[in-house]
Amino acid sequence: MTTKKIYLIRHGQTDFNLKGIVQGSGVDSSLNAKGMAQARAFFEMYKHIAFNKIYTSTLKRTRESVSGFIELGIPTESLSGLNEISWGTKEGQPITPEEDQYYHWMLDQWRLGNTHERIEGGESPEDVVKRQKGALTQILAQPNEEQILICMHGRAIRILLCQLLNYPLKSMDMFEHENLCLYLLEQTGSHFTVRKYNDTLHLKNLVIETAVI
Repeated sequence: MTTKKIYLIRHGQTDFNLKGIVQGSGVDSSLNAKGMAQARAFFEMYKHIAFNKIYTSTLKRTRESVSGFIELGIPTESLSGLNEISWGTKEGQPITPEEDQYYHWMLDQWRLGNTHERIEGGESPEDVVKRQKGALTQILAQPNEEQILICMHGRAIRILLCQLLNYPLKSMDMFEHENLCLYLLEQTGSHFTVRKYNDTLHLKNLVIETAVI
């Protein structure tokens, strides 16, 4: 019976995260100093794991978050199916009180099961499911990849976990996440079990390096 361990992480912090600016799939931001420190801390705790493959989205903040593992020579592939949800016209914009109200109205719609709803110019959760399916099919079909590392984005992780764990899409907000958190999933046959949930133990003694001028 096929057994696979998936180490699923969210990318490290960016300045957009810090400033409360909407990112989504249309903003290709880099990690800030804290985000790079988070990436180093995760690498230090998990560098002993013999990952067969690394998968990231096509956005550089995910590749930067696993750069330590990439430097070890682990095969890496970027898949657009793993990209963050598109927030359409709201991407790159500060969250004003009016925008925040609209954002939370949309989240409420999704919790009510209206997961076909999308922010203007963006994607719905159902749209994300459709493009994730191709990436998931490819990832799970690889027989020799028993331990893999996947780096993605907050909303996309919630949607992916609903698919892997057979939860209705409207329940996606039950899956909490922080920058560089870890979900560890174990697959046996077609069944997935969560071994670690939004785990940030590796960030307990975070050291942020600052440039000396």
